Amino acid sequence: MKSKKLQAQLEEMEQYIQKKEQLDPEISKAPVGWHLAHNLKVIHSILDAITTSDPGRYQKKFSWIKEFVYLTGRIPRGKARAPKKVVPEENVSEEVLKAQIDMAKEKIPGILELPENAFFEHPYFGHIKRDETTKFLVIHTGHHLKIIRDILKWK
Repeated sequence: MKSKKLQAQLEEMEQYIQKKEQLDPEISKAPVGWHLAHNLKVIHSILDAITTSDPGRYQKKFSWIKEFVYLTGRIPRGKARAPKKVVPEENVSEEVLKAQIDMAKEKIPGILELPENAFFEHPYFGHIKRDETTKFLVIHTGHHLKIIRDILKWK
């Protein structure tokens, strides 16, 4: 079910590619294209990490922040900085954004085919295993889609 939601979010992201230069500094210092490129970098880095993880190294760790985010389905704005690994380069082309969205759409269904303890390491939440990954991606993508809609004044 979350996989379908994420696929729908990726389709919504496609609609905003042509508006990648739009900016509203009162909402975000970064333009629409930055949010698209950042979110896609997050998706792809998580998909790569979970695919190559060693399920035997998974360690469950309680995190109040993670529980709050998962319970509310929201990431508070302006409370965290993106790690350098997922900060996009300047001026990602429309073609690259479209190709990255298409690649993500193809890869996402494969998450549930991975071992149950496949995981990725989140900088604040610790290890997030397979069954929690899609939910995290939906929440993170939703966070950036809300910012994009606000920049574009689409509620």
